[in-house]
Amino acid sequence: MITLEIRGMTCGHCVHAVTEALRAVPGVEKVLEVKLNPGEAWVQGTADPAALVKAVETEGYKASVRS
Repeated sequence: MITLEIRGMTCGHCVHAVTEALRAVPGVEKVLEVKLNPGEAWVQGTADPAALVKAVETEGYKASVRS
């Protein structure tokens, strides 16, 4: 499982946009959850963490992989 810290989400629409962006990344088996507060996402699969960060940032949010 990959955990991302996401900054800049303010509403349910943001959560939906991030969820859809993560689902589109090759290797994502499942987006387990995206939470507005505390600004985290949990992704299952073999996706490249850098690709996940890029997908979120393309939507206009800041992201980093939480270790």
